[in-house]
Amino acid sequence: MRWPAPAKLNLFLHITAQREDGFHLLQTVFVLIDFADQLGFCITDTPLIELDYQLAGVSKEQDIIYRAARALQQKTGTLQGARITLEKNLPMGGGLGGGSSDAATTLLVLNHLWGCGLDLPDLAAIGLTLGADVPVFIYGQNAWAEGVGEQLIPVDIPKTWYLVLIPEINVSTEQIFSDPQLIRDCPPITIRDFLAGQGQNVCEPIVAARSPEVVAALKALADSGAKARMTGTGACVFAAFDTETEARQIWSTLSARWNGFIAQGLDHSPVHEMLKSV
Repeated sequence: MRWPAPAKLNLFLHITAQREDGFHLLQTVFVLIDFADQLGFCITDTPLIELDYQLAGVSKEQDIIYRAARALQQKTGTLQGARITLEKNLPMGGGLGGGSSDAATTLLVLNHLWGCGLDLPDLAAIGLTLGADVPVFIYGQNAWAEGVGEQLIPVDIPKTWYLVLIPEINVSTEQIFSDPQLIRDCPPITIRDFLAGQGQNVCEPIVAARSPEVVAALKALADSGAKARMTGTGACVFAAFDTETEARQIWSTLSARWNGFIAQGLDHSPVHEMLKSV
């Protein structure tokens, strides 16, 4: 059985403050989309965690899927293990939350298959130790997020189609958040403000100044008449459309030059529905 780890988009991203420990406080809206990595889990009766794949430049101990599985073992004391496969469809360093979503799917599925019995808040707490974006994938709902990204309020997002372009670069979140030009004192806004059209991605000009590929991708979407935005700390950029037909019309003019995909927004992560049937 293959388990999806869906991507996310940030519909806006503000940084409102920086804590003394260096972490940034933010406001954002996460929307899940139906473009995903795919994971497989074979449960074993020894505590060994085996990875049947290798990500370039990432050791087993650094791999967030491995770290998620080990964190769940340490939290619950289970003596079971797993052999894990990964079909990596989401780009690394793209701002789509691929690693965080992989970790969340790992926690959700192994919690179920190992019979650990942890609830979603427990899993989200483990996930937060792995990355600030992991909790939203644990809960599996579109959300307004504050804090470091772990304070989540579910929001309803109209069914939307997204065209996502993937520039051929890998953006380091750490480098973007450490840039001295990054705006760190955005006035807080409300959900109502966002729904009225307020909000931007304050990381976008920082990434654009470093990455002409991102500038070109934003321009390609804008020149097609779409409202172009960057997700997270990049590098992926996207535009939203009411219908699949509109998205495909624009994509047909860009696909010869750009890597990318079309995806539909989700109301809930498919992982939760799949767990109900296992």
